[in-house]
Amino acid sequence: MALFAELRRRNVLKVALLYVVSSWLVLWFEDAIRPNVDLPVWTETFVYTILAVGFPVALWFAWTYEITSSGLKKAVDVDQTQSIVYKTGQKLNAAVAVFLVLGVLAVFGQRLLPTFEFLVPAAPVGDPPISSRAPPEIRSLILDNGLKIIVWPDHDIPNVAMYNLVRAGSRYEYPGTTGLSHFFEHLMFLGTSNRAAGQFDAEMEAAGGANNAYTSSDLTVYMNWFPRSALEVIFDLEADRAQNLTFVAEVIASERAVVQAERRSSEDNDNFSKLREQLQATAFIAHPYQFPVIGWPSDIASWTEAQLINHYRTFYAPNNRTLVFVGDVMPKEIFALADDYFAPIPAQTLPAAVKTVEPDQLGERRLVVEAAAQTPLLQVAFHGASARDPDTQRLELLLHLLAGGDSSRLHRLFVEQLAIALSVGAYQDESLDPGLVVFYLTLPPDGDPDLVASALLEQLQLVASEGVSDAELAKAQNIALADYWRELATIDGKAAALGQFDVLHGSYERLFDVPDSVGSITVEDLRDVAASVFRRNNMTVGVLRAPAREDDE
Repeated sequence: MALFAELRRRNVLKVALLYVVSSWLVLWFEDAIRPNVDLPVWTETFVYTILAVGFPVALWFAWTYEITSSGLKKAVDVDQTQSIVYKTGQKLNAAVAVFLVLGVLAVFGQRLLPTFEFLVPAAPVGDPPISSRAPPEIRSLILDNGLKIIVWPDHDIPNVAMYNLVRAGSRYEYPGTTGLSHFFEHLMFLGTSNRAAGQFDAEMEAAGGANNAYTSSDLTVYMNWFPRSALEVIFDLEADRAQNLTFVAEVIASERAVVQAERRSSEDNDNFSKLREQLQATAFIAHPYQFPVIGWPSDIASWTEAQLINHYRTFYAPNNRTLVFVGDVMPKEIFALADDYFAPIPAQTLPAAVKTVEPDQLGERRLVVEAAAQTPLLQVAFHGASARDPDTQRLELLLHLLAGGDSSRLHRLFVEQLAIALSVGAYQDESLDPGLVVFYLTLPPDGDPDLVASALLEQLQLVASEGVSDAELAKAQNIALADYWRELATIDGKAAALGQFDVLHGSYERLFDVPDSVGSITVEDLRDVAASVFRRNNMTVGVLRAPAREDDE
């Protein structure tokens, strides 16, 4: 009996070993098929739960059957017990051997297994990132017609963020066509040869999706957010408006009036925007960044149908766009849908490159805008760097410590100590060509713009001569990195960042260099970039104030 008791004990250990090996194979199999099979987002959690619950249950059954007295009662005599013990042991030996062999093949010789698509899927279509810092699951593909597609799988939730980046912005416009890129941000929702005006939104919302769009100096960006179940609906909608947009005179006239009203509300009747528009037009004398994205009023009123059609065919060609997908998708399915819906759209001749380079500014420029205002506004601009220039990141840190919140240098000095401003902030253009670094301040009703502008330049030149402290640098780095990781916490943030870096910085992979590059910036770097940018001859000062009263003259 002692022999058979030992055999039973070994059978229980075999059950445990068999369960461990088979569980590992189940997990390996689930991981192997995930790149090519549309598994629900909860699959991995479900598998782990079942295996975790099943292990103690299997051991309990084995223990009860092989060790406890109730298990022994199943045998009538020693011979029958011997038969059961040996038969069970033989079956377990065979099962353990089979699963061990499969495990070895899975680890060391996957290529030796039969090449069944469901078992050993082919490598995902598309190019993986070259940089070791980029997530290895990202894939990119350029179709034969030039359309670039980037996919970053993220299965946390069953939703998808899609960004459609069109290289169309005010930098490609000229007098007579300013505002065209922004106008298309409206027109692209207003009907195709297959869908009436409003049907695009109706179909997307019916599928559970939502959308938005914006236009900048360099890009027009269309964003879609939707459940993965609506994937094919979104492809159908986007492919339709990418090639079948209609130009109906009544619709164009109606939307032209909408844009004119938008300009009146967002530019003409908003003092901050009104001053910013004039500041930009003054700071740039050659480069098309001088033009407002929404367009000049006379141009908005005079676009022709021929200009619209030409703009659409040129700028909305597939070889002038980049699509980014982030969420509960796999590269293979996205590329297959893109091949079905977008590959048939023919490429076009790309728009002419912008060759104009803004010449060096030769002296301080000033402008004054008179408008109904309770408090004066001051905006001071300096020519900065392009998105790809390392100085842009250094300037970002400088702006954090100079004007980023209530603990910043300028807020504490100008608002809290000297009380010469009510608020202060700053931003820089992240653009293909060098843009502007702008400080904006709201002054008290009796504030002196000239005094504040001089005090601002003095503080900026102080940074250029004396630099910043290590503590200030560390604070700015922490803020920049917190913003970076916060953006990448959502599928929308990931999609936006991938698109911006691929188009403006030259490659989406540079997005993942940011933590290291931010961490490598030194106080000397900040001092040098401050000395290069914050110069009086590189400065444009804009003031918005109320018109002088006659009795004050």
